[in-house]
Order: sequence, then structure tokens, then C-alpha cells
Amino acid sequence: MGRHFALKRDDFIFASRLIRKMRDPKTKFDERKFAEKGRDYLYNYAEEKVGPLNPGRRMFLKGILIGIGALAVASAVPVISYLNQPPVYIKNFPWIIIVDSDGNPIEASKLAVNDPSILLFQYPMEGDITFLLNMGDANDNPVSIPATTVVIPEDGSTYTFPGGVGPNNSIVAYSAICQHLGCQPPEIHFYPPKYLAPGGTVPNFLPPVAYQAAQSANAASVIHCDCHGSTYDPWKGAAVLTGPTQRPLPYVELYWDQNTDYLYAIGMNLRAPVIMGQPSDLASFAYLSSYNEQTGCPKMLLTKGQAPSQCYSKLNNEGDTFSS
Repeated sequence: MGRHFALKRDDFIFASRLIRKMRDPKTKFDERKFAEKGRDYLYNYAEEKVGPLNPGRRMFLKGILIGIGALAVASAVPVISYLNQPPVYIKNFPWIIIVDSDGNPIEASKLAVNDPSILLFQYPMEGDITFLLNMGDANDNPVSIPATTVVIPEDGSTYTFPGGVGPNNSIVAYSAICQHLGCQPPEIHFYPPKYLAPGGTVPNFLPPVAYQAAQSANAASVIHCDCHGSTYDPWKGAAVLTGPTQRPLPYVELYWDQNTDYLYAIGMNLRAPVIMGQPSDLASFAYLSSYNEQTGCPKMLLTKGQAPSQCYSKLNNEGDTFSS
């Protein structure tokens, strides 16, 4: 009987990034070297192609090797085939309401401004993690985020970011997967204005070039990846402030129902860069657990107090990276 693997959410996201690198002809995984050099090759490959291995990710990889009953490292090769499943596709972007951990719809007016916590929901598919941010000034007052034209440094093309939503037009959503090598939270996270105030103490991992770029762009806050230094401007559609990335973070289009104060994720811009490592923003390795494959989750508006039974995405708090 075949062995089945139950992946935790974080492990699934990490594995999906790793799989894409294994599949890419430019970064193809060498099973011969894996058989010859053992688990160190897998560790080194994952760290080089996906990002730093924290203890949890290292234990996950080690668990794969042990979990399949590997008497020799070479016998672990079948797990690559198991994980390397073809992506599944959706025809259209679903209409997904954002809910809390108890399944209750998030109310936009109650979303904290400049929250340093890593707030993530998944859209449009499982593993496509997305930041939810309520943007504000240095005094934590919400600030309207206008529409803007975003340039893709990679090829010079442009697209339009529609701006913020909510009672103050201050709420935005961007991919939480760095467009350089796919690093994920907590390596990539939001730096609120208090950490970029002129004359203040710049936090660890935010290099002077990123701070200076933010000042030059009049960006009171940034999204920065501690892995390799890529910096994005959340005030202007997550445009690139510093490399090595050459692509802005994709954004998720939000809809705010002013009658209920509920927030919905409703689409992505097909002219913007795709989610890092994906063949398309309409492809991933699994549907959202709440996704209705028969209906495709078409447009729907819930009434006040109504909890969704399907077509929702939970907002998870991954903690404050600045707290000790």
C-alpha cells in the first residue's frame, strides 16, 4: 500500500516553492547527485533555490527522508515524484470572502492600521499566501492609497494598480512570496512607518539602501525581504524599490461591501507579474479547501452576520516579527 503524506500548511507552501524549482529546466533537481551525496544535496539545493532553511523547514525535509522509510538516501528519490504533481487550474478568479480563524467575516473598519503582525490569507488557490495591510501614516491614521501605474523593471512594461479599498481606501493586498527567489514570511514582511521614521533606528535586516530608497520614494513604509534585500513600495502597488528582484509583487484585487463592512478577494491583474514560480495566477497545486469546483465561486455578497459555508479564505496572524 502506498504511503500518503499529510502536509501542514507551512510545509505545503514551502514544498510547492521547492517543487517549482525542481521542475524548472534552469534549476532542475539532479536526482543522481542526490543519490550520490545524500540529504546534504537536498538541503543545499533547497537553501540555494528556495531560501534559508529555518529549523522547521530542515526538519520537514528530514522528515520526508525518514517518513518514506529510506534505508539509503537513494530510496528517497520517489518522494520527488510524489511531490512533483502537475498543477491544477481554475478557469476564472473566484469571489472569496476573507474570514477570521473562527470563520466570521473580517470587518474592514476593525482592521488595525499599520499592524506589524504578518496577516496572511490565501488566494486564489492553496499556498498562494497574500499580505492584508491597512496602510497608515506615522500617527497610525489610515491613508487613502490611490491608483497608480506600476513599472515592471524586468521588461519595462506597465500595468495599473487600482488603489486601496475600505472605509478610508487604505486596505491593500499583495503576494507574500518574494519575486526574487520565492522567500516567504517571516523572511519577507511589512515595515510600518515607525520603523522608517527619519532619524529613527533602522531595524535589523533593513539595509541602508532600502531605507534610502524608501525616503527617496516618499514611502512611509515598505515590504522588505530579509533573504536577499528586495524591497517593495506598498503605497504604489508594491513596485520595486530595490533589487535584486526585477518584478513587483502581484496584487490581489479587493472588494469592500460598505453595507456589511466585509472584504472580498475577487481577482488579480493578468498584466502584472504572476505569483512567483507559478505558470499562471490561475494555477497551483490544490484548490482552496472552501472552493466550490462546481460553481467556481462566482460573485456573492453575504448579509450582515452571515457566516460563509464555502468560498472563503481565513486570515491568519503569523506574529509580529519585531517583537522579542
